[in-house]
Amino acid sequence: MNNIGAQPVDVVVVGAGQAGLSAAYHLRRTGLEPDRDFVVLDHAPRPGGAWQFRWPSLTYGKVHGMHALPGMELTGADDSRPSSEVIGEYFDSYERAFGLRVHRPVEVSAVREGDGGRLLVETSEGTYATRALINATGTWDRPFWPRYPGQDTFRGRQLHTANYPGPAEFAGLRVVVVGGGASGTQHLMEIAEVAADTHWVTRRPPVFREGPFDADRGRAAVAMVADRVRRGLPPQSVVSVTGLPVTDAVRRARESGVLDRLPMFDRITPDGVAWDDGHTVEADVILWATGFRPAVDHLAPLRLREPGGGIRVEGTRAVRDERVQLVGYGPSASTIGANRAGRAAARAVGRLLEHTGPAAEPAESAA
Repeated sequence: MNNIGAQPVDVVVVGAGQAGLSAAYHLRRTGLEPDRDFVVLDHAPRPGGAWQFRWPSLTYGKVHGMHALPGMELTGADDSRPSSEVIGEYFDSYERAFGLRVHRPVEVSAVREGDGGRLLVETSEGTYATRALINATGTWDRPFWPRYPGQDTFRGRQLHTANYPGPAEFAGLRVVVVGGGASGTQHLMEIAEVAADTHWVTRRPPVFREGPFDADRGRAAVAMVADRVRRGLPPQSVVSVTGLPVTDAVRRARESGVLDRLPMFDRITPDGVAWDDGHTVEADVILWATGFRPAVDHLAPLRLREPGGGIRVEGTRAVRDERVQLVGYGPSASTIGANRAGRAAARAVGRLLEHTGPAAEPAESAA
């Protein structure tokens, strides 16, 4: 497609969560200026990335491993406040402190090949013709809903972690929680305090991790996720290979039977779930804590996916297109990984810009 009507810019950053803000910070460190050399686009209504959508009962004190953004620590936070508020305010302060000028709410619908080696980024505020793209869209917008026989016949309520409201709405109800990750266990433990009955269902037996999660174990876990990405396979979350940390709350829940796990059911009935051996569980609610998938559908026109279903990435660079950097994808999906990926992506973009074409005109408006 031609670039007529598109606003030229050197770099477009899509997403203003942890990875996107880290990338924008490091782009500034290389001498690039927001709204002159690069733009940051975010579809969310306010600062905070995916954190702004977290349920109210996930207080800051319950957050595991929130790593500070580069150049500015998060200090003095009240552990009893919702993490959505604490981290949202922190991201807001960060954007203002470094003048990142995030454009929001802006939807990115597609990224296509343009003229002159540029990419065309089609958005709700117009089209940008960019020399490089840093994609930091995360996963929150793509909740994964498994499909099971009879699912449409269930007379109760089905919801996903993405719209989990907190435990109060489950008071007095019979709840089946599906999913063996950190979110599933957190939901289950707090719902069990108010529900009439709870059952925990997972595809695989959960792996609980005793003891500290040291640097060596962290590097090994990240390496496993990175290997999948290098081979072009869909990424797993880092948490999926680290196991579930055994906190005091988890220990109590295991002792009380709340975390007694059932294997995955075979079908859903109008009144609950059932297994082929004849076992059934009645339920008013099925809560799917079944994770998320990378939100990269807007990149489909570039045909970056490999036969294995994922985008093959070396470092942060998409192997099929050196102009595209993916951050917060695969091994960089953790908060500390997102920070490092943002720095790596900014450096890679800097090298690319040194070897390709003239600088862009100021990006004051794409409308």
